[in-house]
Amino acid sequence: FIQFLGMEDYVRETYERSVAETPRLDGDTPEEARRREIAYLNLRWFMQTLLNRMDRDSMYSGLEARVPFADHRIIEYVWNVPWDMKTRGGVVKNLLRQAGRGHLPDEILFRRKSPYPKTYDTNYEALLVKRVREMAADSNAPVMQFLDRKKLERFLLSPSDYGRPWYGQLMAGPQMLAYILQVNFWMEHYHIRIAL
Repeated sequence: FIQFLGMEDYVRETYERSVAETPRLDGDTPEEARRREIAYLNLRWFMQTLLNRMDRDSMYSGLEARVPFADHRIIEYVWNVPWDMKTRGGVVKNLLRQAGRGHLPDEILFRRKSPYPKTYDTNYEALLVKRVREMAADSNAPVMQFLDRKKLERFLLSPSDYGRPWYGQLMAGPQMLAYILQVNFWMEHYHIRIAL
């Protein structure tokens, strides 16, 4: 099935289409144009993950929550702010940090970013490994048609590589295992079948 899906072609074509549809600004240097493409890719693809995660996490507890800096008005405003203003003095997110002066203490404003969700709990990791092994042993687990069993088993032996995320800065080994379980659940819950 992996070869049938042609995932490498799909990823390349989707990437190229997304880059081609990136809104441009006359006068951008090649470097600024590339930054704009990267920002657009993040908005177009990664932001969906954050928004979906916030919705699911909050609604699970009966709350309505928002990702504050994902408000479309902020995104639209900041889109054309030059990079050197966003990172003045080599400070990442400097524009945002300066806007917070007087509202938050400097030790909060200028601390190193610590994204969510990231767990380093070994018990959580062990639970995920156990559940993925159980799933892999189930001959009806739909996601297994997309996974190489030998590679999966190698990965299960050492999923703790927190320093090498597989998707942005949020997704290290344990999060990859949780993702596999989520895709399998989704396929089972919605009765997803692959038609050849």
